[in-house]
Amino acid sequence: MDDITPHDFWQELHPPGSFPTDGDFTSFYVAELEDGRQLRLPIRVLADGEHALASLIVNQASFAVLDALAGQLAAKIEHFDIDIVAGLPTLGLTLAAAVAQKLGHARYVPFGTSRKFWYRDDLSVSLSSITTPEQQKRLYIDPRMLPLLQGRRVALIDDVISSGSSIVSGLQLVEACGIEPAVIAAAMLQSGRWREKLAARGAQWPDRTVGVFATPLLERTAEGRWRAPTA
Repeated sequence: MDDITPHDFWQELHPPGSFPTDGDFTSFYVAELEDGRQLRLPIRVLADGEHALASLIVNQASFAVLDALAGQLAAKIEHFDIDIVAGLPTLGLTLAAAVAQKLGHARYVPFGTSRKFWYRDDLSVSLSSITTPEQQKRLYIDPRMLPLLQGRRVALIDDVISSGSSIVSGLQLVEACGIEPAVIAAAMLQSGRWREKLAARGAQWPDRTVGVFATPLLERTAEGRWRAPTA
């Protein structure tokens, strides 16, 4: 049951009950969508060797998985009456575009980390990511895209919210432009470490952050397997 090749991750949604969701895990974690379908996620060991996270790389997922995640996320945020979706690079752009389509929008606004010559430094913030911690990057809004966001109900979307660093950078950037998103959204809420950082930006943000599913911080067992902490 636990044998899976790396390129097979994120490729298929399995029927409810295909894999046990309690007990210990070895090479993959089983995430459940609200309709019971299951998605196998690779386990990434953290630097301390005693904890690990379930990983999702949405731009490597099959079209069927991306379509399902985008559809469920769109359903979760449509009651916020979203006018425009803004996506965080890099992985959040794939999901944001798909969610915008599910909402019936003709376009979305992609943020970027590549500085075009017409970009403005005052429309940028520093950006860090759990998957590329050694890279020093900046997050930009194309100045030409600002009229699409200002005075409108914005959904700020990333693929995964984990430590909270990337989504807080996105929030800082739109706030600097005088924009308060109606909702923050992601396919996966990875552990609960993001809550403190978002709460530091405003007490409303943890409650206005939604995901299709959530995964815990896993702990290594004495047998070298991985277990979700008990409540």
